[in-house]
Parts: sequence; structure tokens; C-alpha cells
Amino acid sequence: MSEYMRKIEAAAAFLKTRAGIEPRVGVVLGSGWGALLTGVENPTAVPYAEVPGMKVSSVPGHAGKWIFGTVNGQPCAIMSGRLHYYEGHALADVTLPVRIMKAMGVCVLILTNAAGAVNTAFEPGDLMLITDHINLTGANPLFGPNEDELGARFPDMSRVYDPALLDAARAVSREQGFPVREGVYTWMTGPSFETPAEIRMARLLGGDAVGMSTVPEAIVARHAGLRVLAASCMTNMAAGVLDQPLSHQEVLETAARVERPFQRYLYELIGRV
Repeated sequence: MSEYMRKIEAAAAFLKTRAGIEPRVGVVLGSGWGALLTGVENPTAVPYAEVPGMKVSSVPGHAGKWIFGTVNGQPCAIMSGRLHYYEGHALADVTLPVRIMKAMGVCVLILTNAAGAVNTAFEPGDLMLITDHINLTGANPLFGPNEDELGARFPDMSRVYDPALLDAARAVSREQGFPVREGVYTWMTGPSFETPAEIRMARLLGGDAVGMSTVPEAIVARHAGLRVLAASCMTNMAAGVLDQPLSHQEVLETAARVERPFQRYLYELIGRV
């Protein structure tokens, strides 16, 4: 057994002793999505720092703890805050939580994030269901020796974001009268915000939103055989769309404004998957 496999098994074994449930749904909460935690029944919190082999997030707005509990009838493993490549973590560490969730029994993964709107028809506060992604980082979490126990050497990425889960998300949108956008998420490393020229490039390539996360987790989830659904909160217009500078404070302020409607939407959606 490789060192990485031992790390996954040790972390999963530790969390199983603390969770009190066998989770079926995994959720990664990005900026703007934390209000979901108020809807978790019988929650158990475990700081990342206590989990063997796990790194700790240093980004404002990312609490850095696991939450285990039931959401709308579904036993869930929830990451309150994620790890980012730009923090200096290896992609194997960034995506380790996905491997841990799989080892704990998770079969559906819901990824959320805050993103900049590249599509000029979007507005801050919009929700975008991710239908596909573009990786502009030059990095891939599967680079290096493949662990056959974890997945195939060349996993198919033609349908990263599960069509049936997207249909469920559209149905909840219609029922709640909560409008959602759909589009392609573009991953760049950060931590600097993108330049206007980079945003024009992303738009020409077919990107609708840009951000600094999510794609490595989605790739690893598909490698592991998990069904994936992902959504972005448009917290700002991307560089060059408006004649104003970008800031993380703007991201946090917009995220805080839309947390409650996003909570209601995600809560109902989790019950459908």
C-alpha cells in the first residue's frame, strides 16, 4: 500500500469514529454557501487540524472544519471551507478530502464556490450551475503514478457534471422560482485576480465564470467514480467587465448577501440527490 493510500485510510478511519453517521452526500462549501450549516441536523464538527494527514485552509471565509449530520434527510459530510492550490498545497492534498469522502461511503459530491462572472449577461449574486469546465492552470491532480485502487489511469471527462443531477437542480429552480444560470467554469490558479486580457481569453474559449478552485476536486471525484454537481455564486464581475478594481472584500460582501436564498436552494437540492 502506498503512503497516499495509507493517508486516505487513516483519515477516513479517524473521521468515522467522530462522524456518528455514514455519509452518502459530500458537500464542499465555498464563499457564499456557509448558511447551509444552520440547516444541518445533529451536527458534529471536526477541525481539519485534528484529521491525520490533512492540511489547514488559511483563506478568510473558510472555516476549516468538517461538519457531519443530516440535511433534508440525507446523511452528509460537509467541508466548511476548502483547500486551494494557490495556498501552496500540493493538488494531492487539495483533493485529499474527496478521497476521504469516497472512503467513508459518499457517492454524490456537491461542489460550490465563489466566482467572477465572465459572461456579461450575468450579474453579481447570480447562481450558475456548472455544466463543464476549462482548466487553464497547466496542472492536473492525477499527474504522477496512478493508484489503480482509486481509479482508472485515463478517466473519461466528457460528462464531469452529472446530467441527472443537473436536471434535479433545474427542477428545484423551477419549483422555488429561484432563477439559475448555467455555464462553463474556468479554473485559474490565483491568488492574484485575473487580468482583463485573461478574462477576454476565457470568454473567447467559452468560459462563463472564472475561479481558483473546484476543478481539481471535480477531476478527482470523477476518477473516484463519484457523481458530481457543482455551482458557482457570481460574487463579482470579472476583470475588465466593469471599470473598477477587484477585491476579496467584494467577494465576501456579495456572498453574504445571497447566503440565505442559496441555503434554501441547496437544502432542497440535497434532498433530491
